[in-house]
Amino acid sequence: MAGTVTGDKGTKTAAAGMTKGLRGAAQSVVYRLPVGLERRLLYVYYQRKFPRFGQPVTFSDKVNWRIINDRRPLLEWTCDKLAMKEYAAKAGLERLRVPRTIWSGSDIGDLQGVDLPEHWVLKPNHRSGLIHFGRGPADGTQLSAVTATWLDSFESSKLREWAYAKARPMLLVEELLGPPGAPPPDYKIFVFDGKPDLIEMVNRYDGNQQRLYRADWTPLEVLYGPQGIAPVAPPPPDLDRMLDIAHQLGKPFDFIRVDLYAFDGSIVFGELTPYPCGGFERFRPASFDVELGRKWQLPTLRSAA
Repeated sequence: MAGTVTGDKGTKTAAAGMTKGLRGAAQSVVYRLPVGLERRLLYVYYQRKFPRFGQPVTFSDKVNWRIINDRRPLLEWTCDKLAMKEYAAKAGLERLRVPRTIWSGSDIGDLQGVDLPEHWVLKPNHRSGLIHFGRGPADGTQLSAVTATWLDSFESSKLREWAYAKARPMLLVEELLGPPGAPPPDYKIFVFDGKPDLIEMVNRYDGNQQRLYRADWTPLEVLYGPQGIAPVAPPPPDLDRMLDIAHQLGKPFDFIRVDLYAFDGSIVFGELTPYPCGGFERFRPASFDVELGRKWQLPTLRSAA
């Protein structure tokens, strides 16, 4: 058996998922606008308030500022899954495990004949929120249908998230973490200038419920996303080591989200996220968006719209 998830895979793809509300003629018009105007209209639609991209204050404003303005080489590779994994592996961090890439390529037909484990996952290298859970040998006919549009662009061409345009349009197969249908908890660590500040814990086994915590694991009564706030959970066994890994991986960036898993006694690398939720997901209360925005000191660029 196998299954496919299309759409929102946690907060990383909330922006892509939310654009489902703009189908038809309105969506077609919005996606043809200049990037600054498009982002402003989408921001009003989803955040229900006017943006301040020229003088960004909130975290959400600053994510959008980055999307519109920031073209530094530092960010070029941060939406390329294979490049992220290479970066994490080369960091040589103690007790950090990087999931094994079993296969990668642009022709799904080449996957037939590859010696696959009993359970595996298939993803596009250059997109977010698309994942297929496979079992046993690859079925070329099935996978061709599943991945028919996966090599297209969306985040780069529609949402204008620049770093996705730099990612290689490929497919990859990875080992599956945990038993089928029961993925380990996902810890998304917001890192500002190398300092881990906020942790979003996502429990995919329990309906993608989320909860935000301070770095010292103080729980917050802040809603971030459409799911309800999850009950308070115990911290991961190796929280201090997890935070140190996030610090080491996040040091080069003014802001990056470092996603990690605690699995089978190891800390496992998930991905890096330069544009959480595309800057569209709301924090409630809204004051937390302002508070988090204060933590992010934007870089000085040669030119900014």
